[in-house]
Amino acid sequence: MNSPSLPSDMAFFSLLARCGSLASAAREFGVSAPAVTKRLAQLEARLGVQLLTRSTRRMHVTEEGELYLLHARRILSDIEDMERLVSSARQHPQGLLRVNATLGFGRNHVAPLLSRFRKRYPGVDVQLQLTVSPPPLTDDAFDVCIRFGEPPDARIIAKPIAANRRLLCASPAYIAKHGAPAQPSDLARHACIDIRHGSETYGVWRLRRGKRVETVKVNVRMSTNDGDIAVNWALDGHGIVQRAEWDIARHLESGRLVQVLKPYQLPAADIYAVYSATHQYASRVIAFVNFLQRAFASKASAAGLPRGLPARE
Repeated sequence: MNSPSLPSDMAFFSLLARCGSLASAAREFGVSAPAVTKRLAQLEARLGVQLLTRSTRRMHVTEEGELYLLHARRILSDIEDMERLVSSARQHPQGLLRVNATLGFGRNHVAPLLSRFRKRYPGVDVQLQLTVSPPPLTDDAFDVCIRFGEPPDARIIAKPIAANRRLLCASPAYIAKHGAPAQPSDLARHACIDIRHGSETYGVWRLRRGKRVETVKVNVRMSTNDGDIAVNWALDGHGIVQRAEWDIARHLESGRLVQVLKPYQLPAADIYAVYSATHQYASRVIAFVNFLQRAFASKASAAGLPRGLPARE
């Protein structure tokens, strides 16, 4: 025998034995009788045994054929049971879901959604860890990481969750006292609040208008590695802060913060759920990512924010 039988071979022979004749089997398969004969001959040649004896009108299963048929039907039944089990697991996810997110975003957005997710899927246990910087994607410490921006590693799966712009804003009190910057270079004379993350260059902001990109060394008066603290300082009138739209939308809507330098764009902070290929078929991961996409689309629509972004190629 050159190679093991495939489920398709087993299903073919099982149907052939049930039909009782080549002509009847050909009609079941929707092919010609010679095509059925050829496939049977290939199967017998590969197994090195005769499975059927054939006469003009009838065919009979040999002793070897009976043995093959017995095991084939058992294996096919096991496959059907496995598929039903997997399908059920997809509908009713179970197991431990390990999630990582950044401090402020994880606390304000991911944690509440995990609470709702757990109520919908009580068979899934949840671990949420919040960190200042995202962990290395090569680690297997988490099933899903919520990140801003696509990971550079093409081997990592990145599912888009929501579009997310970075904006510059300040309190009305600060604007009333110091005025609003008219162009990026004005930031050098304004008090700025910087959020320090990972390897990002301290106090350097990049703004784009059309094809022109301006890099500005801003006048940092206060800095922190916690985005919520930086926003609170801006609310208190200490200066201009650069923050993702999802984190300040409610303050902009209420008027507690005012956007400045509106014609300029900053590097995007689009939201992705990233995970390794080893977790791509885990029902708990699939269910959670789908849940995030629907929840953020609903929240974006209610808040008037961009609803989505193109899928990663």
